[in-house]
Amino acid sequence: MITLTDTISRLIFAFIIGSVIGFERERKGGVAGLRTHILVCVGSALIMLVSLYIYDIYKGVAPLDPGRIAAGVVTGIGFLGAGSIIRSSEGIKGLTTAASVWMSAALGLAVGCGYISAAVVTTLLTYVCLSFLKRIDQWLEKE
Repeated sequence: MITLTDTISRLIFAFIIGSVIGFERERKGGVAGLRTHILVCVGSALIMLVSLYIYDIYKGVAPLDPGRIAAGVVTGIGFLGAGSIIRSSEGIKGLTTAASVWMSAALGLAVGCGYISAAVVTTLLTYVCLSFLKRIDQWLEKE
């Protein structure tokens, strides 16, 4: 059973790592910024915690798969991400923001189920990708 301390610490940690990604998107002027990423990450963590809680309650009583709710998050978050994609005569914008929203959901799910080490490493990799790899992308476009 997940304790109250586990629940609170996981939700606070989801807030922190969602902030890291959201801050970077806010700094770059992304369509979805700090608050969106925090809400997606914490909401996903809560959904995963609820899924695990339901599993604990009904373990041995009914066959349940806590991964089913997580799968619903992964599918459903696409709708939110699609709202950040803008198509114009200049091309398509917002794909990176949509991907970062999807990543925030994945991070929240990882934190919610207690896979903190994976969430930390993935947050760092995501931040590096969003912050520094754009320069390489721009350099390649010039070539």
